[in-house]
Amino acid sequence: MEQISELDSRYSWVRLSLTLLIAITGNVGMWSIIVVMPDVQAEFGAGRAVSSLPYAVTMIGFAIGNLIIGRAVDRWGMAVSLFLAAGLMAAGYVVASHSPSLVALSAAQLAIGFGTSACFGPLISDISQWFQRRRGIAVAIAASGNYLAGAFWPLVLGWMAGDEGWRWIYMALAVLTVVLVMPMSVLLRRRVTELADAPKALPTGPRRAVLSPVRLQWLLGLAGVSCCVAMSMPQVHIVSLCVDYGFGATAGAEMLSLMLLGGVVSRVVSGMLADKLGGVRTLLIGSALQAVALFLYLPAGELASLYVVSLVFGLSQGGIVPSYAVIVREYLPAKEAGARIGFVMMMTIAGMALGGWMSGWIYDVTGNYQWAFLNGIAWNVLNVGIMLSILFAGRSAGFGGSAPSMPSAPTPRDI
Repeated sequence: MEQISELDSRYSWVRLSLTLLIAITGNVGMWSIIVVMPDVQAEFGAGRAVSSLPYAVTMIGFAIGNLIIGRAVDRWGMAVSLFLAAGLMAAGYVVASHSPSLVALSAAQLAIGFGTSACFGPLISDISQWFQRRRGIAVAIAASGNYLAGAFWPLVLGWMAGDEGWRWIYMALAVLTVVLVMPMSVLLRRRVTELADAPKALPTGPRRAVLSPVRLQWLLGLAGVSCCVAMSMPQVHIVSLCVDYGFGATAGAEMLSLMLLGGVVSRVVSGMLADKLGGVRTLLIGSALQAVALFLYLPAGELASLYVVSLVFGLSQGGIVPSYAVIVREYLPAKEAGARIGFVMMMTIAGMALGGWMSGWIYDVTGNYQWAFLNGIAWNVLNVGIMLSILFAGRSAGFGGSAPSMPSAPTPRDI
């Protein structure tokens, strides 16, 4: 039992606090391009679709980075991986500040997105190693850093820009990354001395499914895509929806901020539930509530109702993505957590990108967002079905007894 003594310890909570601070600071890379996009469009004289390219490339880098840096964490640890990623982020900011064209800016944003990913999936994977009894809430708090960054940084960056322009913002972010993120990464150099794969006993039944690790991995990936296609409809298009209704972009931005803050609350509550019910059941609850919230958008046409539904949506869906990390740690080997969690996070980001584009395409075809919401609900139903299949697979192993033995786990290259 000596290996358990350092889990859920005082150091674990200190490390969690540091992880949250790094996540809030480092995830600015996801939001900076959104803030400067209007200025970038004006400077280069580009259309809305073309000026959105740097954001799309950022998300591609962010998705790939979750997988690759996650594997690096498994091999070299969080400190080394985050330090190198922060160096890449800082270099990307410097290059972006001197970009002569949208193509050059997009290349810089690819590096920024890749480096920023270290502050999401890999950080979540790392902190999951330091908790057992409170793993759910720890993962949820770490994952909240991304949403808190989304609620905090756009306001700060807008104030920072002033009359100096968007290039000055990027230089400031380069300094911020070197001064804060890189030194904080060194503080994460301590590693768990021995990783425990054995799941803790729960009254709700065994934590291990009869599915093979590879099959479970791909099911979780598909579930991640489907839930985030549904999730992306309000998150990506709420501002455009408000403009269509005549409420203006400011109201839409306020609804997005409200949605993200509700997501933080949802993540914390879901983390508590995960410690009691397990990751699969917690994710099912969140997915079902997300479907209900999407239905509520269909009749909502007034300003007040949209504010309320946006808050309900944030409170419903925030805990879904962190639950995947909890499930991976419950069902799959701890020594492969970085790569496994990174893969699922990559798939969720791919779902956000796919859903954002798909909803826009449906709008272009139909002239409104009604069918886009229905499309999101259909993908949400697919997510519920996948998670139910995983839950029933676990139940087939029987409740109350010891977990069934797992097949030999493949290497991360198998995913």
